[in-house]
Amino acid sequence: MSNHVYKSLELTGSSPTGIEDAVQVAIAKAHETVRNIQWFTVTETRGHVVDGKVAHWQVTLKIGFTLE
Repeated sequence: MSNHVYKSLELTGSSPTGIEDAVQVAIAKAHETVRNIQWFTVTETRGHVVDGKVAHWQVTLKIGFTLE
């Protein structure tokens, strides 16, 4: 296995559907401009409540990608 150097970015994805969808949205958007994404870590989860129900999820994550 060769040595890798990683850089990380912090992103926040949002979704009215759920936490996993918010993560997928953030990673898919980052993938449009960032190459070699290798991992992610969820650092914060929060939501918006309307009329006593969860209306929207926000998930902050760090993604790591290898430098070329």
